[in-house]
Amino acid sequence: MKLALHPMMFTWPGGPAAIGPVLADVLDQAEAAGIHSIWPMDHFFQIPIVGRSDEPMLEGWAMAAWAAGRTRSLEFGTMVTGVHCRHPGLLAKYATTLDVLSGGRVWLGIGAGWNEEESRGLGVPFPPLAERFERLEESLQILTRMFDGDAAPYAGQHYQLERPLNVPGPVRRPPILVGGGGERKTLRLVAQYADACNLFEQADLRHKFDVLRGHCETAGRSYDAIVKTTTGLLGEDRDLGRMTERFAALADLGVDLAIVDLPDARDPRVFDFLGDLVRELEPIGRAAPDVLGGQPAPV
Repeated sequence: MKLALHPMMFTWPGGPAAIGPVLADVLDQAEAAGIHSIWPMDHFFQIPIVGRSDEPMLEGWAMAAWAAGRTRSLEFGTMVTGVHCRHPGLLAKYATTLDVLSGGRVWLGIGAGWNEEESRGLGVPFPPLAERFERLEESLQILTRMFDGDAAPYAGQHYQLERPLNVPGPVRRPPILVGGGGERKTLRLVAQYADACNLFEQADLRHKFDVLRGHCETAGRSYDAIVKTTTGLLGEDRDLGRMTERFAALADLGVDLAIVDLPDARDPRVFDFLGDLVRELEPIGRAAPDVLGGQPAPV
């Protein structure tokens, strides 16, 4: 099982000038600790569960590009890009360009989106939920085609691409992660198009994975080929035994990658603990799909 980080808060002493140096140190320590990947939020305003909307928030793709240029082994993905925020043809180019320049370390996280406040605030159209899901399915079709080098015209209800050319192609076809646990639509789209799913850690994961398995059977897709990821809070517990048990329980349910927040980016002891936790989790879990870098045999 692997561990990833989900930076959520950038409100640190020193104002905007302090954000870059603090994040640079986070990247250095995360890479040294053996963290698999970094997943910045693709939001424009801070979200309510973290803080006020007027607190600092970095644009996710710009942050990922900056971070990729400073690292050698960390992988990167957005958690997750709202489908209404980016045209899928341009999104494929963003991801492919970053994949090429990082040597094949990019994931593409995408979902139906939800934060109406930030969209209205910046003048980004925010269609009704049903339309956002229609756009999500069309976007997944377009992204898959472009990552695979298919430049044939695409004519959908919401998107029309005369020549979806994507040259250069990616070094590694960016794995597509669809975020959300909706059982009728979201998990169906995972089964049909995605390489990975993402669910909240506190969800009924056994049930959600059973639903996903059913959608995979309907789609003629291998359930085992899909990387299962969760998002959760690391919290303040620094008991290595308890934390290992927590994530081992997730691995028993089939989770391959646990993505957690970073409670205090300025405390180096957090990364000492994370490094120990990464080593404890290495032999735990299934033999994951190659896109995740493989896994040791289960114990």
